[in-house]
Amino acid sequence: MAMDTFSRVVMVVMVFSMWGPFIRAANQGLGASFIFGDSLVDAGNNNYLSTLSKANIRPNGVDFNASGGNPTGRYTNGRTIGDLVGEELGQPNYAIPFLSPNATGSAILNGVNYASGGGGIMNQTGRIFVGRLGMDIQIDYFNITRKQLDGLLGASKARDYVMKRSIFSITIGANDFLNNYLLPVISIGERISETPDGFINHMISNLRSQLTRLYRLDARKFVIGNVGPIGCIPYQKTINRLSVDECVKLPNQLAVQYNGRLRDLLTELNENLPGATFVLANVYDLVLELITNYAKYGFRSSSTACCGNGGQFQGIIPCGPTSSLCDDRSKYVFWDPYHPSEAANIIIAKQLIDGDAKHISPVNLRRLRDL
Repeated sequence: MAMDTFSRVVMVVMVFSMWGPFIRAANQGLGASFIFGDSLVDAGNNNYLSTLSKANIRPNGVDFNASGGNPTGRYTNGRTIGDLVGEELGQPNYAIPFLSPNATGSAILNGVNYASGGGGIMNQTGRIFVGRLGMDIQIDYFNITRKQLDGLLGASKARDYVMKRSIFSITIGANDFLNNYLLPVISIGERISETPDGFINHMISNLRSQLTRLYRLDARKFVIGNVGPIGCIPYQKTINRLSVDECVKLPNQLAVQYNGRLRDLLTELNENLPGATFVLANVYDLVLELITNYAKYGFRSSSTACCGNGGQFQGIIPCGPTSSLCDDRSKYVFWDPYHPSEAANIIIAKQLIDGDAKHISPVNLRRLRDL
């Protein structure tokens, strides 16, 4: 039956009322934030997996105002760096976890978070946790989102939205060392048969393929975080029985070696993938600065976890209901044995958004957004 004029008008009004805000946002250049990585930026994907790595238990999220202090699956007391960057760059809502039942329709136009606690560049990374999303799977999921965007906006507008108005954030690599290469039992065969150079070569080769695949799916604005000083986290300091001002050398040496190769990779991709901008976030130096000069930034401790149990630095047991909890979360660089507090994330995020080439290059994130 043919639709009469009145019905057509009503339908147009309904469609615009539903999609109008997002169409206006797209036209204003806000675009979307697509987040890939590990537990540093996971916003709840692991809630929907059968995994030993979960953060949807108290007191995680105690300072996350958007949830009223309830845990959401973020591995910190408040917002992640991904949340903070999205806020500052104009995202009206946080990027929604891909595995969330609500990650459909208009919700994906603000961006989607694919990050997963325990995930890594290498597919075998994090297998001790059983369930987790590695980088390859995360890109598989973005491919699904990419097709959904075509359906929502139309092929031409969706391509423009992804290429020109969206930022792709990748925070990954630490687990490839902590929960793969450095594991004393599960990975001992790999460590005997593969040198650090060989393992890092495989990491860089995989990451090159992964970033190129995202490029072929129309990603153009990238920010890639290097691996932080993983030898300085409370877990490593506790199990190695270090003093307050010491860090474990081998993990940090591996991180520095990988970070040098990552810088070279991004230079290569900037030269060889037309129209793309690959930005390097120097997380290693940013976090090391907070750890070394913590008092300068108003922190009380950069060695002890605010929420944890076991050992000198509360670094053995992950944060949970039975953990010891510090009295002032804003005074600790580390929330738990592995992850920064929201207070530390705020300082790091500010440097990535508006900082200079020492910490973010070749452009900071505000300039990347406006390219």
